[in-house]
Amino acid sequence: MTHRTIITPAPPGPVALAETKDWLGLATTGEDALVERLLASAIEACEGFTGQMPLVQACEEVLPVSGGFRTLATCPVTALLGVEAIAADGTRSPLAPDDYAFELGTDGSARFRTIRPGSASRVAVRFTADMALDWAGLPSAIRHGIERLAAHGYRTRAGEESEANLPPTAVAALWRPWRRMRVA
Repeated sequence: MTHRTIITPAPPGPVALAETKDWLGLATTGEDALVERLLASAIEACEGFTGQMPLVQACEEVLPVSGGFRTLATCPVTALLGVEAIAADGTRSPLAPDDYAFELGTDGSARFRTIRPGSASRVAVRFTADMALDWAGLPSAIRHGIERLAAHGYRTRAGEESEANLPPTAVAALWRPWRRMRVA
């Protein structure tokens, strides 16, 4: 099983905050922290729904050592940052580039295999993944869906419940063209 950790989360940023506050009709800064948390949650929900990480984040996936290629769970991968061998006692050491193979697909997928792992039974693969480097670079439907989901969370925080674990229909419609499904 793959274990992923977000090393550097993507902050929504001031433009996202301003656009969402405009959507909600908020003119003061009193609830900025709440709106920022809702935006961060909406970004996570967007990744969960589309199967793609919207904004650039540094990530790490821990994989078992394998001579065959394994596809990373995160998408779209944009760059490899490094690879570490993980010993049975949990200690880590850098793996030389000649000791592994890493391939980026044109669809944003990434494949990894271990050539010479030494005594390691697992490897930690660090990389960046994103659809866009910043808020302005996101496709408008993705951006608007994140804003709408954050606004939905803001408006329903007083106890109104919506369908559990599902984005509102309008948000799902905005994100559906970018949805990637994996067959297990």
